[in-house]
Amino acid sequence: MSYGKKDEDADLGLVKVDRTQVFQEARLFNSSPIQPRRCRILLTKIALLLYTGEKFPTNEATTLFFGISKLFQNKDASLRQMVHLVIKELAHSAEDIIMVTSTIMKDTGGSTDAIFRPNAIRALCRIIDATTVQSIERVMKTAIVDKNPSVSSAALISSYHLLPIAKDVVRRWQSETQEAAASTKSSSGFSLGFSSSSGQLPANNSTMPQYHAIGLLYSMRMHDRMALVKMVQQFGAAGAVKSSAAIVMLVRLAAQLAEEDPALRKPMMQLLDGWLRHKSEMVNFEAAKAICDMRDVTDAEVSQAVHVLQLFLTSPRAVTKFAALRILHNFASFKPNAVNVCNPDIELLISNSNRSIATFAITTLLKTGNEASVDRLMKQISGFMSEITDEFKITIVEAIRTLCLKFPSKQAGMLAFLSGILRDEGGYEFKRAVVESMFDLIKFVPESKEDALAHLCEFIEDCEFTKLAVRILHLLGLEGPKTSQPTKYIRYIYNRVVLENAIVRAAAVTALAKFGVGQKDPEVKRSVEVLLTRCLDDVDDEVRDRAALNLRLMHQEDEISEKFVKNDSMFSLPYFEHQLVMYVTSEDKSAFDSPFDISQIPVVTREQADAEDRTKKLTATAPSLKPPKVGPTKAAAGGAEAAASATAASQRYAQELMQIPEMKEFGSVLKSSPVVELTESEMEYVVTVVKHIFKEHIVFQYEVKNTLDATVLENVSIVATPSEEEELEEVFIIQADKLPTNEPGKLYVAFKKVNGEGSMPVSGISNVLKFTSKEIDPTTNEPEDTGYDDEYEVAEFDLSGSDYVIPTFASNFNHVWEQVGAAGEEAEETLQLSSMKSIAEATEELAKVLSLQPLEGTDVPVNQTTHTLKLLGKTVGGGRVVANIRMAYSSKSGVTTKITVRSEEEGVASLVVASVA
Repeated sequence: MSYGKKDEDADLGLVKVDRTQVFQEARLFNSSPIQPRRCRILLTKIALLLYTGEKFPTNEATTLFFGISKLFQNKDASLRQMVHLVIKELAHSAEDIIMVTSTIMKDTGGSTDAIFRPNAIRALCRIIDATTVQSIERVMKTAIVDKNPSVSSAALISSYHLLPIAKDVVRRWQSETQEAAASTKSSSGFSLGFSSSSGQLPANNSTMPQYHAIGLLYSMRMHDRMALVKMVQQFGAAGAVKSSAAIVMLVRLAAQLAEEDPALRKPMMQLLDGWLRHKSEMVNFEAAKAICDMRDVTDAEVSQAVHVLQLFLTSPRAVTKFAALRILHNFASFKPNAVNVCNPDIELLISNSNRSIATFAITTLLKTGNEASVDRLMKQISGFMSEITDEFKITIVEAIRTLCLKFPSKQAGMLAFLSGILRDEGGYEFKRAVVESMFDLIKFVPESKEDALAHLCEFIEDCEFTKLAVRILHLLGLEGPKTSQPTKYIRYIYNRVVLENAIVRAAAVTALAKFGVGQKDPEVKRSVEVLLTRCLDDVDDEVRDRAALNLRLMHQEDEISEKFVKNDSMFSLPYFEHQLVMYVTSEDKSAFDSPFDISQIPVVTREQADAEDRTKKLTATAPSLKPPKVGPTKAAAGGAEAAASATAASQRYAQELMQIPEMKEFGSVLKSSPVVELTESEMEYVVTVVKHIFKEHIVFQYEVKNTLDATVLENVSIVATPSEEEELEEVFIIQADKLPTNEPGKLYVAFKKVNGEGSMPVSGISNVLKFTSKEIDPTTNEPEDTGYDDEYEVAEFDLSGSDYVIPTFASNFNHVWEQVGAAGEEAEETLQLSSMKSIAEATEELAKVLSLQPLEGTDVPVNQTTHTLKLLGKTVGGGRVVANIRMAYSSKSGVTTKITVRSEEEGVASLVVASVA
C-alpha cells in the first residue's frame, strides 16, 4: 500500500459520521455469524467519533460495550485488535464493564506472537479499578518482561497509568521494570492495530521499552532522591542503555538533580559531560542544552558543551546547524563571552541559504559582539531583511532592541535602521516589534528621544494599524511636552483628528490635551484650546466627550488637571491579573455577590514599571522549549511577580495598620520591609518580623506561630529592646490574647523617633517572647484553667540604613551619579564577601540588602570574574541615594567588593554602607 498525499482523500468519507446512525448500525454486532470485515469498519467509525470528542450517553455506551464484547467469539486477530481498542475508549462512559475482565485477561496471555496482546493489556488496565489491580499483578509482571517489545511497552505504559490509583501495588513491580530497562528486546511481530488477521511485520529489535521502563522507575522513585541518583548512575554507564530517548530522560533527570542538590552537582556534571560524546546527536544536544541551562554555570563547566555545539555548526545537515545555533543564541543572552569562541563559525552562517539559520546567526552575533562589530553587523542585516519572513524579522528586531540598551552610544545607527525597516512592507506583529524597540530607545536612551519621536510622527501619517497609531499618539502625549520644541508635534497629532477613524481620533484628542494642561506658554495653550474646541463637533460621542473634559480641565488648577491628564501611575498588572483569575475561578459562589474590588490592586509608579521592563528586555531571549535557568537567579527571575507581590504586601500592611486605633495618628506608612525570620521554621515557636517606617514612629509587626500540639498560648507579647535606647522610645505594645496550635497571631511594638521626623535611627533589636502556656484537655478539647508563665528568646535583628531607602529608577545612571555627587555626600567601604560563591549571587544579595534598584541591566552579570553594579533609590524623605559597587570574584577568597554610595541627605550614605558592613 502506498502512503502518498492523495491517499488522504480515501479517508474523507469517515469524517462525516453521525453518532445516532452509528448506534443504530451497532445491531450488526448481534448478527450471526459475525462478519469481521464489516464489524471492523463499524468499530473504526465508533473509534473516530470517540477520538474526535463525541460522547455517547451512558446507556448507549453500555449497550455498545456489551454488543462489542460479543465479538470476542470470533478468532479474527485484526477484529480482536479493534475490539480491545474501542473497549478501552468506552470504559470511562459505560457501566458494568468489569464483567469482561476475564475474557480480556485470556487475550493478554495468548500465544507469544498474538498481535492483539498489547491492545488487550491496555484495555485491561482501563477497565479495572484500584480494588482489583492486585488480581492482574501476575499478568502485568509477566508482560513487563516479555520478549516482545510492543507487549512490554504496553505493560509499562499501563503501569504508569495505574500508579496514581494503586501506588503500593505498582511499586512492587520495580524488579521487573528494572529488568525491562536493562534489556534490549527483539520481536517477531509488532502491533499497530491496522494489520490483517495474518499480517505480521518482520522481526525487529526495539529499545523503546527501555525508555518506558526508565520513565516508570522515575515515577516510582521520584520522592527518593538517593534512589534516583543510583538509577541515573546505573543506567548512565556506557552501554547500559541503548535507547536514545531513554538517555535523554536520564540527561534531564541528572540536570534536575544537579540543580536541586549542590552536593550532587559535580557527579551529575561529569555524567552530562560524558553524554556530550554520545554517538546520538539527540543525546548530545540534550546534554549541551542541560549544561547551558544550568544555574550559575561556570566557564569551565560550559566550555565542552560550547565546543560540541561549535562542531555541530559545521554539520552538512541544516536541522543540526539550526538546533546548535538556537541553543547558543539563548545562552549568549547571559554569557556572551563563553560563546565568543564560536563567532568565526557563526559568521560563516550569515550567508547560509536557509534564512532561519542566517537569522539566528545574526542575532547571536549581535549578542556576543562588542561595540566595534555592531556597525558591520548592521550592514549585513540590511542586506537580507527583505528576503526573510516577518517571524524572523521580529527575532532580529528583538536582538537589536536589546543591543540598543546594551550599547546606548550606538543608538543613532540603530535608530536609522529601525526607521528604515518601519517603512518596509510587513504585518502588524513586525511593525509592533519595531515600534516597541523605538519606544524603548525613547524610554531608556534619552539622547535618542527627539529623533525617535520624529520617525514615529512620520510613521503615523501612513499607518494602517489602529492599535499602533493609538499607542504612538499616547507616547507623543507623554513625551512631546517634555521636549525642547513641543509645538512641532501638535500638527502631527491634529492631523490624526482630521484624517483617522474614531478610535484614533479619540486617542489624538487625549494626546493633544497633554500639550495644553500645565502649559506655561499662553500661545501654545490657546492653540491647543482652539483645536480641542473644533473637536466638539465630531460625529463620534467619545471624541466629543474627551474634548469637552479636557477643555474643562485646561481651565482648572494645574494640580487637579494633571491628576487626570498626566497621571503616570498604573496598576501592578501581574498582581491585577492574578486577582482577576482568582475572582473568576472562585469555587465560593458568594464571591460573586459583590463586584471585583479594584481598590485592592496595588498601584506602581511609571518609574517602577520602567525599571522592571528594562530588566526583562535586557535579558530577553527567543522562545525556547525549556525556559533558561542561567542569568537572573530565583529572586530575579520572576521580577514582575515579585515586585507586584512586594507592592501588594505593602498596601496590605498599610490597610491593617490603619485599622488599629493606636496607630491612626502615626499617618501613612512610608516603607515596609520584607519579612525577616527570627527563628527556624522547625522550632516550637516560629517568629517573623516586618519593620514599618512612619514619619515620626517605627512599628515592628511580629507574627508568631505556636507549633506545639495540645497547647495554647495566652497573653502573648514581645519585649523588644533597642541597643541604642537614646534614639528610640517605646510607645506601646499590642499583644495577642490567644494562640492555638498552628494558628499565627500578630503582635506589635511601636517606638517613637527621639530626634524627630527627619532622623533615621539605626540599632540592633533584641527580642523576648512572653506568654502563658496552657495544655488542652483531650476530653473537652478546651484549655485547662491554670497554666504557667514562660518566655522564649528569639534572634536579634537590625534596624539599618537600608530600611529607610526605597528602590527607584532612572534611565541615565551617570547623570544621576554626577548630580548627587555635586550636591551631596559620599561614603565608601571595601568588603570581603567570602561566603558568596559567584558574582551573580553577590549582585542579587547586595541589591536586596541595600534596598536599591539595579540600573542599566547591571543586575545580570555578563562576566563571572568582575562586575560593576549600579544602584539607585530614594529615602523615605525623598532624597536620592545612588551606589556604585565594583566586584571581583576569586574561587579562594569569594567576592571582593568596593562600595561607593552618594546621597543628597546628610549622613545617609554612611548609613547605607553600614547596612552591608
